[in-house]
Amino acid sequence: ELLLRGAGCVSDRLSRRGLLQWGGSAAAFALIPGPLAALTRLNWNPDEARLAEWVAALRSEGFDPSGNAFGKAVIRAAELAIGTPYEASTLEEYLAAGGSPAVEPLILSLTRFDCVTLVEAAIAVARVAVGSGAPAWSSFAREIERMRYRGGARSGYGSRLHYFSEWIADGGSRGLLTDLGRELGGIPDERPLRFMSEHRRSYPALADDATFDQIAAMERGLHGTPRHVVPKGTIPGIASRIESGDILAFATTIPGLDVTHAAFAYRDRRDTLRVLHAPLSGGVVEITHSTLPEYVAAPLRAGNGARGRVPRAPRRNGRDQ
Repeated sequence: ELLLRGAGCVSDRLSRRGLLQWGGSAAAFALIPGPLAALTRLNWNPDEARLAEWVAALRSEGFDPSGNAFGKAVIRAAELAIGTPYEASTLEEYLAAGGSPAVEPLILSLTRFDCVTLVEAAIAVARVAVGSGAPAWSSFAREIERMRYRGGARSGYGSRLHYFSEWIADGGSRGLLTDLGRELGGIPDERPLRFMSEHRRSYPALADDATFDQIAAMERGLHGTPRHVVPKGTIPGIASRIESGDILAFATTIPGLDVTHAAFAYRDRRDTLRVLHAPLSGGVVEITHSTLPEYVAAPLRAGNGARGRVPRAPRRNGRDQ
């Protein structure tokens, strides 16, 4: 599937969220003797520092994330993340530490990304940049929570939007993005999504019977939800309609799974359409050397097409639906 306007990376073993990423790096500097001590402060958080820096950059460079330029603000935030390390499975670290899937913490980071958390973070930074007040980490957290969890409400592992097609549909239903799949000539993908329940041992949270039942019920509930995939061969013909900041969701033919990678469409200074993403291979956030049509057509790119979404700016008055 391909295009959203407004957000890869799933292994064959795991769903979209199976690779998801590292949480907030609440690192604190140790006391440093001598003159260097004056250059540091206790409890300095590199993630919060990045939020302040990136929001300041968006504002100083004249981006207005509140209107039609929202996509440009999103892709600028993503550009600022270039070179940031890729790290997988960080949303699951609390489970490895003995946590319960019934109580999932909100994992946040601007210093480590996988494909989906990069998409979420860039959109959240652009949303926080609206207005003139000092950017608050709590505001960033709320924006992430609204995108990552069903209905914007976090209530355990089962409330997370594990399948990217549901991430799209849920966000679209609440006005957070616009699905362009059908508009760009996408064809229906009616395959049932069962990957998680059929690969229970690949997901530590599913060792808990109640959580497994939640996930299986969620998968059954997704049956019949429209998904439109833009075939690989048609992407060159619709490339001119794709804008910087559009979210790319790369579909797969893996049975029971919908999407294996998420990224941003990126137009360079020559207006060449490329991909800005956090790749599993390569290790850092990057812009591809290949064009989007070349990227999708690569022999090693297992899949049958893509779908796109457009992230939307937050409303100035009232809340999004």
